[in-house]
Amino acid sequence: MPGRTWELCLLLLGLGLRSQEALPPPCESEIYCHGELLHQVQMAKLYQDDKQFVDMPLSVAPEQVLQTFTELSRGHNHSIPREQLQAFVQEHFQAKGQELQPWHPADWKDSPQFLQKISDGKLRAWAGQLHQLWKKLGRKMKPEVLSHPEWFSLIYSDHPFIVPGGRFVEFYYWDSYWVMEGLLLSEMAETVKGMLQNFLDLVKTYGHVPNGGRVYYLQRSQPPLLTLMMDRYLTHTNDTAFLQENVETLALELDFWTKNRTVSVRVGGKNYLLNRYYVPYGGPRPESYSKDAELTNSLPEGDREALWAELKAGAESGWDFSSRWLIGGPNPSSLSSIRTSKLVPVDLNAFLCQAEELMSNFYSRLGGHIPSVIRVSQLLQRNTKGGGQARAIKGLGPAGRAPAARTKGSAAPGNESQAMKYRTLRAQRLAALNEVLWDEEAGAWFDYDLENKKKNGEFYPSNLTPLWAGCFSDPGVADKALKYLEDSQILTYQYGIPTSLQKTGQQWDFPNAWAPLQDLVIRGLAKAALPRAQEVAFQLAQNWIQTNFDVYSQKSAMYEKYDISNGGQPGGGGEYEVQEGFGWTNGVVLMLLDRYGDRLTSGAQLAFLEPHCLAAALLPSLLLSLLPR
Repeated sequence: MPGRTWELCLLLLGLGLRSQEALPPPCESEIYCHGELLHQVQMAKLYQDDKQFVDMPLSVAPEQVLQTFTELSRGHNHSIPREQLQAFVQEHFQAKGQELQPWHPADWKDSPQFLQKISDGKLRAWAGQLHQLWKKLGRKMKPEVLSHPEWFSLIYSDHPFIVPGGRFVEFYYWDSYWVMEGLLLSEMAETVKGMLQNFLDLVKTYGHVPNGGRVYYLQRSQPPLLTLMMDRYLTHTNDTAFLQENVETLALELDFWTKNRTVSVRVGGKNYLLNRYYVPYGGPRPESYSKDAELTNSLPEGDREALWAELKAGAESGWDFSSRWLIGGPNPSSLSSIRTSKLVPVDLNAFLCQAEELMSNFYSRLGGHIPSVIRVSQLLQRNTKGGGQARAIKGLGPAGRAPAARTKGSAAPGNESQAMKYRTLRAQRLAALNEVLWDEEAGAWFDYDLENKKKNGEFYPSNLTPLWAGCFSDPGVADKALKYLEDSQILTYQYGIPTSLQKTGQQWDFPNAWAPLQDLVIRGLAKAALPRAQEVAFQLAQNWIQTNFDVYSQKSAMYEKYDISNGGQPGGGGEYEVQEGFGWTNGVVLMLLDRYGDRLTSGAQLAFLEPHCLAAALLPSLLLSLLPR
């Protein structure tokens, strides 16, 4: 369908004219994103995992694939027998992963310094093995992905990168933040810079960082951590020139969230602007096509489109899927009740609050002089033909990138005004977080339900994200957060912090625990001035390290998630089998070993702190703090 028609459909949707039958597909490819070929292949369930088919490169030109398929389909009254459909796929598609090749990072070294900070010999040896895994998870794209992008669902990237592992053979947005934290500890700053450049190039081409490196992910993003990635890279390298070249691209990404994901919330007679996950694009998710189609079998067309859009919003959140997005629906234990876009998430707004503070700091750091960079926003163009890949367009390079020409040393008096702009935005968001999401009685922040006009009082680790992000004004918030964890009985779990206390069968619910959520809570408490909070942070770190170490000792593998209900085991639930690898899990473990390496132990699991035991556990550290130095 022509682009102008899709724009009109989106406009109608924005005006509230509920024309949901007309929602555009996630990309224009009639092979990877929508159309009869995709529908017949995925509903035939030729592969155990729907993602496998949409990750397979073509063997011939897409026009030829579609023509042959159309003739075959007409010959069978649009219902091709399974055997012939399988033969068609085998003839016209290559095996998954053919467009990528293993890559050994050039900046990998044998013994990064952080290993010497780990006192426990077994943990130090384990950390060394995790450091080795970066070589196993490195990938580089073959040149044909650039020369013939329409033959692939993969989005081309100039620089090699680290993948999560398992079925996830491409890059993912928010995963990469914790991967980068681990890489920086492994002293692999050049690898991190390349991954950062890939994301910045995507923003220049598409206006945002997609969920992952496939065309079917193009119209949804993930938790916005690009600005934080830049900050961590700068902390390790002091590469201010790289910041100068890319600060406007970082601003462009935040503009995407402002323009496309902002919602007004009225509380106490005032309106507050906050953000939500929202993906107004139709059809089943290509990588989970048959599941999405079957979920909506009994619904009318308009309701199907609405549900598919909510599923995509859930995927954009990174929490795909969770009771967080089902709560308030007619059947809160069923995925058919998903209503992601009707909720204002704590973590998303904390991430943006942090990004606004960092942007203010960046512009202040750059001061009065910055190279005169051609404004990315003026050059931003999109071309999604042939599966959504960027094409060479006037004024841009082959990947849709702005040319590198710039003038050195030209004055940029706008830097201070930009710094002030982001300080103001942060202050406004901080006020909104306090008024809309903070609950003084509970001592935590909670997602806000836009339709039911109330907070979701259930426990999720994301409820404490503002503590991690430094987005609060009350100096006593750490003490309140600690009491919240005690009152919620979270400190009684010995093997990790549960993702929720709801058992729905979804992977972002009980009994699973995920590495990034451990980090949100642990570092949030660790940064507090309160000794009690710092000690609980250490104990939570010890529990998570013990779980990961014990499972690795048994299975010689790291996993994307862990089941903490009956000792630490690989996690389960959701839409696919638990995956090995695993990028962000490795990154968080290395971060904890770096922070607490002199105290962590590989020995027997500690019985965790019931609230009444907390004082006893804290006594040794408190006594030590009183000794003369």
